[in-house]
Amino acid sequence: MSEDQVTETAASSSKGRPAKKDAKANFFARIALFMRQVIGELKKVVAPTRKELINYTLVVLVFVAIMMVIVSVLDIGFGTAVSWVFGGIAPGDR
Repeated sequence: MSEDQVTETAASSSKGRPAKKDAKANFFARIALFMRQVIGELKKVVAPTRKELINYTLVVLVFVAIMMVIVSVLDIGFGTAVSWVFGGIAPGDR
């Protein structure tokens, strides 16, 4: 791909707000900025409704049950195969 076909990314663009001159603010100013950003992000969080929460819980429980069945079948299958190959014991001989 040639250089003229590559689109300019937002990070490499010179447009937008100029960077602050004092890029290394003091320690407490950085903590205050971090806390303001955390609070701003937490205001965007939306709690699920009761119906959504029940739906998500059921989806997780069904997925875990299916994975338990798959892992159990594989475990029994591999265990039987290893016993047959290395032990010479048939599954019905136990």
